[in-house]
Amino acid sequence: MPALADLPSPVRMPLPAQALAWLTRPVPFLMRQHREHGDVFTMRLPNEGPWVMLAHPDAVREVFTGDPNLLLAGEGNRILLPILGARSVLLLDGPEHLRERRLLLPPFHGERMQRYGALMREIAEAEIATWPRGATFPLAPRMQAVTLEIILGAVFGLRTGERLEALRTALRDLLDLVGTPAAFGLIVTLGPERAVRLPFFRRVLEPVDRLIREEIRARRAAGDLEAREDILSLLLQATDEAGDPMGDTELRDELVTLLVAGHETTATALSWAVERLLRTPGSMERIRDEEGSAYLEAVCHETLRLRPVLPLVVRKLKEPMRIAGHDLPAGVKVAPCITLVHRRPELYPDPHVFRPERFLGVKPGTYTWIPFGGGVRRCLGAAFALFEMQAVLKAIAGRTELRAPDPAPEHTLRRSITFAPDRGAEVVLAG
Repeated sequence: MPALADLPSPVRMPLPAQALAWLTRPVPFLMRQHREHGDVFTMRLPNEGPWVMLAHPDAVREVFTGDPNLLLAGEGNRILLPILGARSVLLLDGPEHLRERRLLLPPFHGERMQRYGALMREIAEAEIATWPRGATFPLAPRMQAVTLEIILGAVFGLRTGERLEALRTALRDLLDLVGTPAAFGLIVTLGPERAVRLPFFRRVLEPVDRLIREEIRARRAAGDLEAREDILSLLLQATDEAGDPMGDTELRDELVTLLVAGHETTATALSWAVERLLRTPGSMERIRDEEGSAYLEAVCHETLRLRPVLPLVVRKLKEPMRIAGHDLPAGVKVAPCITLVHRRPELYPDPHVFRPERFLGVKPGTYTWIPFGGGVRRCLGAAFALFEMQAVLKAIAGRTELRAPDPAPEHTLRRSITFAPDRGAEVVLAG
């Protein structure tokens, strides 16, 4: 493990205090350290060693354009091992990562993705029709229900039936567990390799594993793969440059990655979007009334700027490297900090204000707007997520009149690795 003395601007807090602050008050912790230490500082976590936090776009560029064989994202994402599995594209590096990424790309091409639009609208409208009127309720669980149905439909092509119900139940149990601070704290404290063997993790993982493997076997035996448009059917037909298809373990891990990443993160982003829109007079009405998608797209960009679902991305250095003017030893992890980059006033005047107009006619910067990471590791599902956010928000704006029961903004609550509204994005639907 690299010596702390060799790293820039160590955070002056005991290790347990840093871990507690990172788990319970991550945004204030990051903002405070940035004020005290500047654009490069080093924090520590149990079983993780030191992280060198980077808050300047120039440093972000260095990392995102650096050699991916030296800046290992898979090693940086090891905390996700208990949930996603070792063959997940998020945990692979080098040639294995490139192979997996190429196999996963085709389902997310623009034309194919557009075909999911009707599915998204239908699911969103059906969910909206069940919302109670005149009572305060948290929107976040409703958004989780919507995005889970969308991703199950997109990945498996399932809309009804016992198999869908079983998968839905098993995934909800898994996501409910891993979203708790206690479960995340155990993974951080014990390390992912030990945490994955804990009995309560196995109890929720095993039903998911069994059901997904059963679905893979059933779909392999189907005679109509070429006629299907769901992601599983497309992946079963995909082959790498050597002509080899994905094995069952690869498929399991990639499907869980798509289900977890494509559900929880988008649901959280939608919850934040509504939480911000309801505290910005006229914005929901503008979505409802405007033709086209320019303002709606700007709302999504601004939501992910001000309330990014993930606070950072991580790379582990395979060899010594010079980044942000500092010579860093092999083994250290560097972390472009999404939260801090997005709140730089020279990039975003009044950075704490929700102002979608700042993105009208302006393309988000490659190294200044980074909610989906960047470089060869940029999120495969970024376009799908933005398309889904717009479809669901358009349905909400067009079919509801919502208000916030409390004008005070909601604060950030950690749900595992994601940052969610602390009151669940509470709303009241007009009676």
